[in-house]
Amino acid sequence: MKISTMIRKFNEKDMDRIITIWLEASIKAHDFIPIEFWKSKVNDMRETYIPASDTYVIEKEGKPHGFISLYNNTIAAIFVSPEMQRKGIGRKLISKAKQLHNNLTLTVYKENPASIEFYKKCGFEIVQEKTDDHTGHPEIVMQFSG
Repeated sequence: MKISTMIRKFNEKDMDRIITIWLEASIKAHDFIPIEFWKSKVNDMRETYIPASDTYVIEKEGKPHGFISLYNNTIAAIFVSPEMQRKGIGRKLISKAKQLHNNLTLTVYKENPASIEFYKKCGFEIVQEKTDDHTGHPEIVMQFSG
């Protein structure tokens, strides 16, 4: 029997799990940035970024396995727990964002080619390259127009 996933609005009880997913997935996807940088951003995520965003959680058997945070037409964050990656969860989260917004923008580190390819497969196109003010690493700005 296949267990289905459900996407729902974030609620405060999700916070610890969402922060854990964000930290674990950030460290895995961005191994070119020191782990200490990500750990130093936990409070910002918890107190500023998640509360300011429109966040949706994807869960399976009642346990959150990923989330997407939208700020206006921007995907501010999309993270899937490392053990659940490459199982279609990220694609479902992107589909949810597309249901809510016809046009979407996101930023991804240039040194993260797997994510860039994922976003291309989801219909995003590269529109700009810039430098991240916080890390000094190059970023790619991508857009989807539905």
